[in-house]
Amino acid sequence: MKCVFVQIRCFPGKTYEVANAIYEREIVSELYSTSGDFDLMAKLYIPSEDDIGKFINDKILDIPGISRSLTTLTFQAF
Repeated sequence: MKCVFVQIRCFPGKTYEVANAIYEREIVSELYSTSGDFDLMAKLYIPSEDDIGKFINDKILDIPGISRSLTTLTFQAF
């Protein structure tokens, strides 16, 4: 499994709708409301055999109300 963080910017007034849609899909380990440039931060574990970009595109970014995202990959450092 690959651990990735996805920050999500929503259109004004759509954050709760987007968060609910993400939860309904049961694909995130954790989901947070955040301050700053993005509205939500999701922690996902993506199967090793899956393409990360395609997974995020197909399972998250098709949700109405999302205007932008930023994906951060993690690496085993220690």
